[in-house]
Amino acid sequence: MKVEIVKSERLYLKVADQIASLIRSGELEKGRRLPSERDLADMFGVSRPSIREAMIALEISGMVDIRSGSGVYVVNTGNPMSILSDAPGPIEMLEARMLIEGEAAALAASRLTDDDLTLIKQCLDEIEDENSAIINHEQADENFHMAIAQASRNSALFGTIKNLWNLRQTTPIAKFMHSKLRDRGVKPVIEQHRAIYDALVARDSDAARLAMQNHLKSVIESVIDNQ
Repeated sequence: MKVEIVKSERLYLKVADQIASLIRSGELEKGRRLPSERDLADMFGVSRPSIREAMIALEISGMVDIRSGSGVYVVNTGNPMSILSDAPGPIEMLEARMLIEGEAAALAASRLTDDDLTLIKQCLDEIEDENSAIINHEQADENFHMAIAQASRNSALFGTIKNLWNLRQTTPIAKFMHSKLRDRGVKPVIEQHRAIYDALVARDSDAARLAMQNHLKSVIESVIDNQ
């Protein structure tokens, strides 16, 4: 008996595949500006973040060019899709982090030690230093979030959050997206991270959860508005 391996299909890739087919068929010709993200979201019956992820996938494939403030234009009609189908979208990753890291921050607020706070404050200071330097990574930002995950004293949460950060650092679509944001001068917002730290200092679980969720919600909005 022959069967096909069942794979989890990513919504943004389904959208990207359909648009790629329209480009290859010539229905969307070279030089044409695609409809707005809101119009595409209505056409495909998906969210705007899914459309944004689809556009990033098409840009990596070399089929479209995302021009800030102008729109998305077809630039190559012959390229195949080149995104690995098992990679979650970068906005999907951020949504998962918003939910999971919010709870990790809440737990950390009730469980952390003075040593944990010292480490988190050190990471906060390093974020500020990295923002002032000309670098192409955000290692201090990752260290800050992982220090909070560690302070939750929950190994399952820590492992899940670490995996989400690994996906951000290794999947082509996430690497491409965050690299573009850095090139445009978008960096970790120190005030948002300080709000998380202040809630942890106060041992206020509700405030820590909200500060983390607000921070990652802001990152999602930045991805949508700055590509």
